[in-house]
Amino acid sequence: QVQLVESGGGLVQAGASLRLACAASGLAFGAYQMAWFRQAPGKEREFVAGIRWSGSTYYADSVKGRFTGSRDNAKNTLYLQMNSLKPEDTAVYYCAAARLGYYSDLRQSQDYTYWGQGTQVTVSS
Repeated sequence: QVQLVESGGGLVQAGASLRLACAASGLAFGAYQMAWFRQAPGKEREFVAGIRWSGSTYYADSVKGRFTGSRDNAKNTLYLQMNSLKPEDTAVYYCAAARLGYYSDLRQSQDYTYWGQGTQVTVSS
């Protein structure tokens, strides 16, 4: 049984930092492309960051330069370091896993097979 469990969300002020983690079990983590998505109230789920099995990353323009995605394949864990947080970053953050080709587009939520339950991030102004 595959499980993705996010942690690290919370309530912070604008300009603060948070580090999210996603612990994976029940899958060959190192063989999966991983990503972070987020969904704000009343909005569609959107791509935040993609982390290929090699560790290479791809970011949405809205978070580029502020967020850093990484993974530890030995610990089956995905991370998202979020700096300089803004109120518009407020959302539920989800990690997701997909068996995609190395050069596949990581931004399409419909390509992801497994999802975590999400962790709330709230940024106050």
